[in-house]
Amino acid sequence: MSKFPKPLPLHRSVTKTRLARRKKLLLSARRGVILRGVIIFAEFFGFAFFGSSTLLLDALSNSVDAIASIALIWSIHKADQPPDEKHPLGHGRFEPIAGLLIGFLLVFLGVVSTMEQVKAVFTGELTREIPTIAMVIPLIAVILLEICHQILKKAAKQKQSPALLADAAHYRIDALTSFFALIVLCLVALFPAHAHIFDHLGAITIALFMIVVGVIAARKNINQLIDRAPPAEMYEQVRAAALKVPGILATEKLRLQVYGPDAFVAIDVEVEPDLTVEESHKITQKVRRAIQTAWPSVRDVIVHVEPYYPGDHDS
Repeated sequence: MSKFPKPLPLHRSVTKTRLARRKKLLLSARRGVILRGVIIFAEFFGFAFFGSSTLLLDALSNSVDAIASIALIWSIHKADQPPDEKHPLGHGRFEPIAGLLIGFLLVFLGVVSTMEQVKAVFTGELTREIPTIAMVIPLIAVILLEICHQILKKAAKQKQSPALLADAAHYRIDALTSFFALIVLCLVALFPAHAHIFDHLGAITIALFMIVVGVIAARKNINQLIDRAPPAEMYEQVRAAALKVPGILATEKLRLQVYGPDAFVAIDVEVEPDLTVEESHKITQKVRRAIQTAWPSVRDVIVHVEPYYPGDHDS
């Protein structure tokens, strides 16, 4: 051997997939901001003219989601930056940090809104008469949000993107809260004598829903920040990719870190004991490339080589 072997470059599909997913996420987030901006304007308009607390709470919920979409755009740009001297493992944690803050904001607004609406119920604060036409606002919101959910869900399955799938689920949740607002306004129209009770109770339910969604979002992002083990299928995906490489006879230890758009892999592979260091090194390069091709989110792979002996792990 006259010189150190050159590293194997990543397959073109890895970079292409990363860019495609990034574009999809950014497009989804921007569409979300525009769509929710229209819905928020309509619902605040409905609150101003009809005095519906339910529309107000639904508008607040959608406002937080719009902020989340803006934060997602910022965090995607930030997380996509390559590793540098101060951030040798990349900037991927910006996404879960943004998600955690949004979760806290949802909980805070939900708690404050719940207290305000409960106070309004017990102090006898009345809601102004709400005309039947007010139901059009949440009805249109439900239709638009559900259409976005279906479009994103289809794209997520085609791209096999869990991030897009999560965003699609977010639209479904928003559609459900708007659907609940529609039901409340229907009850208000059917029972005008009890309109203020139905309206405030509807607002309380949406506020409680905001708290639940906020807690779930915060917990999900905290799990990434504290390096909680990812789902088992991710481990199987990495092992399967490594075992497809010629010369890999078995895998042993496997450690994964997943946060935001990035993942890091450390894996022990077993090869024939009599291979040279150069041959083993070339195999590790192929393992790295195979794992990153199978899972484009993986930014780096550490491969440790061990000699393979049949039955050496039997107990």
